[in-house]
Amino acid sequence: MIITPGIIVAILLVVLVIVTFLKCVRIVPQADQWIVERLGKYHTTLNPGLNILIPFIDAVAYRMSAKDQMFEVKGIEGITRDNATVGVNAICFIRIADPAKAAYGVDSYSAAVQNLVMTTIRNAVGGMNLDDTLSNRDQLAITLRANMEEQMSDWGLILKAVDIQDITPSESMRKSMEQQAAAERERKATETRAEGNKNAAIREAEGKKQAMILDAEAKLESSRREAEALETLAEGQRKATSQLSQALMEAGGEKAMTFQLANNYVTSLSKLAASDNSKVVAIPADLAQSVGGLLNAGVLMGISQETKTR
Repeated sequence: MIITPGIIVAILLVVLVIVTFLKCVRIVPQADQWIVERLGKYHTTLNPGLNILIPFIDAVAYRMSAKDQMFEVKGIEGITRDNATVGVNAICFIRIADPAKAAYGVDSYSAAVQNLVMTTIRNAVGGMNLDDTLSNRDQLAITLRANMEEQMSDWGLILKAVDIQDITPSESMRKSMEQQAAAERERKATETRAEGNKNAAIREAEGKKQAMILDAEAKLESSRREAEALETLAEGQRKATSQLSQALMEAGGEKAMTFQLANNYVTSLSKLAASDNSKVVAIPADLAQSVGGLLNAGVLMGISQETKTR
């Protein structure tokens, strides 16, 4: 086959048509956004699907994702307000809201986001104490979000979320914190034991006090009842004596009373003499004087006869 100039021209035209077609037609994948420049200047943003460009005039300059992008920033060192060094790991999620700003507003939005996260975390940690930094991660994340959103909006980015993964104090600080925590636990244990001993002593003292009160009340009640019994007994004896005195006075006055006493005295001596254990009966020397009032009544005669009989 002889290749003529006409065939060569035809082949070149076919190649030119194919290249032109490829330059004109652009198929953008789903979740992508392409930046088109016309003669070196931003022209438009291509959305997913089939798009037609002017060949050799329009060119795709940037290909960007419309999905949420994750940036993990690790090993951020910060110094707290009380001069403690901590290491912070953070993670943030962004989305490109304006591809043109993301392409032309910053040299590399991914590097810019990572550096912005590092700088913001250092500034936020520098304004907090170590204890607040370790315990208030949510507050630290809120501070990061508030400081990053305004700057990222200038780059055409939306901050979807930012979170602190972990905060790690330095090795020396961890040892100091462990010693402090151990001392704090020991202090609380000592306070707990002291409080327990105090409560036990108070309860024991209250128990003794209550027992003493109850014992005193019992003794008081016993004394009161004993006094009432003695008073009742004394009253009974007084009434009995009064009644006996009245009866004796009515029966013969003092002679009758003397007779009654002598009679009781003689009766007691008679019982003593009648006892099986008695071998000797001692009669007082003043017996005659004691019962002198009874001589005229013949009492001594009766006693003598009774004694002889026994």
